[in-house]
Amino acid sequence: MKKIIVFGASRGTGKQVVEQALALGLEVKAMVRNIENFTLQHPNLKTIKNDVLRPETFQEHIAGNEVVISCLGIPKIQPTTLYSQGMKNIVDSMQHAGVSRIICISSGAISIPPKSSFIMTFLIKNVLQRIYKPIYTDMVLMENILSQSELNWTVVRAPKLSDGKLTKKYRIITQQPLKGIPTISRADLAHYILDHITDSHTFKSKVEIAY
Repeated sequence: MKKIIVFGASRGTGKQVVEQALALGLEVKAMVRNIENFTLQHPNLKTIKNDVLRPETFQEHIAGNEVVISCLGIPKIQPTTLYSQGMKNIVDSMQHAGVSRIICISSGAISIPPKSSFIMTFLIKNVLQRIYKPIYTDMVLMENILSQSELNWTVVRAPKLSDGKLTKKYRIITQQPLKGIPTISRADLAHYILDHITDSHTFKSKVEIAY
């Protein structure tokens, strides 16, 4: 049985990852900040209260897992170090524990694909990147920490997320020009992550997916 540990497991994509992983028969450690808000129970699930900015709250739980999945996020647009410092703490703990595989969610709007339409280039550069600048700035630092590590990392740059159903039908749009706003459901984003936890073709890669 594969053992995975999921940071940011209490809501959104993280919760979807946990639920789908359990359905696949995986053994899951769900890392949550507010354990009282996470009521899911399962024989193969262990819920652990932690603060990713305080490595002493989760270091001992890294060892023995085959895959670390980071679905970290913040509810408000504000300056943060959650992504960068949190990832540094996770990477340091993984290296200490001898765990090498990590999949991390980032944002597709961090960069503009070449040959994107004028409208999409304008929208990403002048709207999204300005509104979400505090978050994107820290996400870039997070990606750099991963890319400079020796881990088998995969960054999944997520497009606009929805609460739609699981379809298992999506496509890779990495470096493809954008003519419209790419979207995907949190359920399908979680499916992609779990479907590629051992895919060596995605090691040390940044991947973007959408419908």
